[in-house]
This record gives sequence, C-alpha cells and structure tokens, in this order.
Amino acid sequence: MIRTLFSGVCCAALMAAHVSAADLPQASDSYFTAAKAALEAKLAVQPISGKAKNIIIFVGDGMSVATVTAARILEGQKRGVDGESNVLTIDTFPYTAMSKTYSHDGQVSDSAPTATAMVAGVKTRNDIIGLNQDAVVGDCEASKGKEVKSIFELAEEAGLATGVVSTARITHATPAATYGHTPDRDWENDKEVGENLAKGCKDLADQLVNWTAGDGFEVILGGGRSNFVPAETADVEDEGKTGSRTDKRDLTAEWTSKSNSHLYVTDKAGFDAADLSSGAKLLGLFDRSHMEYELDRPKDAKGEPSLAEMTAKSIERLSQGEKGFVLMVEGGRIDHAHHAGNAARALEDAIAFDQAIKKALEMTKREDTLIVATADHGHTMTINGYPKRGNPLFGLVVDVDGEVAKAADGKPYTTLGYANGPGAVFPALEKGKTEAQPAGVRPDLTTVDTKSPDFLQPALVPMESETHAGDDVVIYAWGPQAHLVSGTVEENYIYHVLSNASGLGQQD
Repeated sequence: MIRTLFSGVCCAALMAAHVSAADLPQASDSYFTAAKAALEAKLAVQPISGKAKNIIIFVGDGMSVATVTAARILEGQKRGVDGESNVLTIDTFPYTAMSKTYSHDGQVSDSAPTATAMVAGVKTRNDIIGLNQDAVVGDCEASKGKEVKSIFELAEEAGLATGVVSTARITHATPAATYGHTPDRDWENDKEVGENLAKGCKDLADQLVNWTAGDGFEVILGGGRSNFVPAETADVEDEGKTGSRTDKRDLTAEWTSKSNSHLYVTDKAGFDAADLSSGAKLLGLFDRSHMEYELDRPKDAKGEPSLAEMTAKSIERLSQGEKGFVLMVEGGRIDHAHHAGNAARALEDAIAFDQAIKKALEMTKREDTLIVATADHGHTMTINGYPKRGNPLFGLVVDVDGEVAKAADGKPYTTLGYANGPGAVFPALEKGKTEAQPAGVRPDLTTVDTKSPDFLQPALVPMESETHAGDDVVIYAWGPQAHLVSGTVEENYIYHVLSNASGLGQQD
C-alpha cells in the first residue's frame, strides 16, 4: 500500500516536471521570456581555462553596489531609455563575486590597505601601502623588511609591460599600491615625509619616477603634478600655484632625462600628440591635484583626456610588448564626490568608468586578456523610498500613484541620500550657503532644485566629509580564469586570481 502511494506521488511529480514551458500561463510574459533568454545566454558561456597574456584591473574607488545601480539608472535616463532595466558594460561580465573589504585593523577600510590587498594578496592596516600587517602606521624604521611585492612588480621582473591610470593623483592610495611601499599613505611628496627622509623612507612620487622594478612603467597617467615639481616652480596651468616639493628636485625632469623615449605631457593636446608607436614611455600629469570630475572636465582650461581615452592610449602602448602587460585603471573621483555628499558627480564618474571598461573590451580579446573590475570599498549612499518606475533619479520621491511622498515631518525627500556627510550640516538649498540646520530639523526641499549638479544629497549624521562604508562590493571578471571569481571572497583573493591567471608569482 505504501509502495503504491509513493509510486503515485512519484509519477505525478514526474508528469508535472515534464509540462512544456509553452503551456505555462506566463510563457509569453516579456519579463519571463527575457529572463529565460538570459539563462540560455549563461548556459552558453564556457570558462576560458588558458593562461592570460594580459591583465587589466579596473578599480572604481568607492563604487558600492548602490553606486552601480544608480549609475545604471542615470545612464539610461540620460539616453531616454528605461533606467531600471538598462544594462551597463560592467553588467555584461559573466562572472561575479562579493568582496569582503575590511582591513587587518579596520571594520571599514580606507583605500591604502584595500588596494594593497588587491594587488599584493595580503590584508594590511589602514593608511599603509605595500607593507604587511606587521608595519606600524607612520613608523619609517619599523616598515623596513615589511614590504610586499605587487603583481606589477612581478610583471616588470618578468619582462611584461605595465601601466597605471587614475583620475586621482597618481600618488594617491590606489594607484600608489602598484609601485609604492610606505607606512603612511599621505607621504606623497618629500615635504610630507619630513624627518623620515633621513631614516631612509622615500615619498611616493620619488618611488614612482625611480621605480626599480624591471625597466619601470611604460604608461603613467593621472593627476598630482604638484608632488613632482619644486615649490619654486610655477604650475603650468594654475596661475599663482606652484609645486609642493621642498628638495628642489623636479621629478618630471628626472623622468625625461632617463632617455629620449621618456615623454612628459600635462594637457589634452600633449596627450593626443604623444607618439608611442616606437615604444616611448609616457608620463602624463594633467592637474596639480586630482583630475577634474567628469561633469566638470569640459570646463578645464587646458583640457584633460577622459578615462576612456587614457585607457585606450595605455592599451595601445602596452600591447606592443610580446610578453603581455598588466594595467590598472582607477576611477578615483567616484570616491571623492561621495565624500562630498554629491551624488551627481559620483555617478557621472561611475558612468565614465564604465565607458573605460567598454573601451578595454573593444580593444582586447577575451581569450588572452583577463579583465577584473571591482571597487576597493563602498560608500554610504542609498537608494530609498518607493519612487515610481522612471522617477528622475535626482528628484524627490514620487510614488507609483503619482504623489510626492512625504516623511513623518510632512516634508518631501529625495531618492538618493547618505548615512552621513555634509548634506546633514550644509544642505545645498542655495549655492554657497553654509548655515547648519538646527539639530533634528530637515530642510523643506519642496522648492529646491534637487537635480542641480551642485546639490548635496541629504545625510543623517552631520559630518564634514562622508565616510566609506563596510559593505561587500562586487568583483566582475571576464577572460582566462575569470570563472574563479565566484561566491563571497576576501578582497586579497583578487590578487591570487590575477596571479593564477597570469602565472606571475606562481611556483615553477
């Protein structure tokens, strides 16, 4: 009797399992068919098991999950299409994982240990670059013997070409992790290192120009010009401004003196004119400090190349090497705009970052180039409320019934906001306004232009600068060994994927 009942249940289950998909009531539903097509596309993807000749790591500094989502919506809305179902280039990568971004000593990290984790495979302390967790922040002597090798140093030693690109200062934490070793991320020029110079520590600009790995970088593009030139030297662009170095050394001159093939440029015209076809090495420093936000780049007096343009130029040069290359491209100013509580500029830079990834995909082959795109850490921006589909991303929340949503205080609120930051202290009701709101009182945004690029999104906790967040971030991968990017992993796992795919740092 029991066997008969079991057999009946079993047979019924099997019959149910063989119902044709075409017989399902949702079979013609557009959402259903789109998801089915996505599954079929995934089933067609086959892992690439060979070795990677080239490695490109894209780092969207501060590019949290919410940042990717908001950038996707904004990019679509700007093109006049549905933002919510829009697809960024980064969304097309077949392999993803979640990255745990805590540092050795921090629940929430800064960019120094996170970059070190990604390019050297170890977790270290906040504020430390290129040293292991036994180093002490700010202690020059204690840093000796604590150095770790980045995959860029390994690449140079193996004869590969290397490059580093950033919209931030090229001596800033993330790009500096490719070549630098310092117990203090702020030691970007000799003035900042101070008395520690006598103890044998070097500033990051000096370490970059006089990098001893192999024959050095083939391409260096970013901001931070002041860290390379003397305080007595007038800046080439900003009137009344000078360099930052106190040792009277002009590191840009030291760079060009290395050979006739070492080129130095400071603006878009020089960048465009630089002929790298014969194997020249290019140093481009396009701003005294960080490069312009993408939203402001068209207004730059002498012109700056876009992140996509710098990526393309780098790949063109690095591809000349027969042995392959390793390249880092950082969208560094996503982070800075978030710190300012300014979502408009953060998201425009995130879109520019995605365009750089698109350019790299167009210029390389999946069979021999592993591209990994990720963030070093997140930020506290959130997408909240119940806005209707298609509601302007920077607007007030309007619900699915077309009503402006109101909070418990009777005032409207925006879709984007921050857990902390200047938006709580200095809400940008008017450009230049600096009066703080009374404690616990929110500004009434009813008549405020929240779509202005200068608007600071509301924040809960008043802080001069919004902070990083401790959320996991996404790792996206495509190319040889990209299938190893899956699940939830430690951030320093990224290095080991790069190492395994390229063979750099692996045992013979």
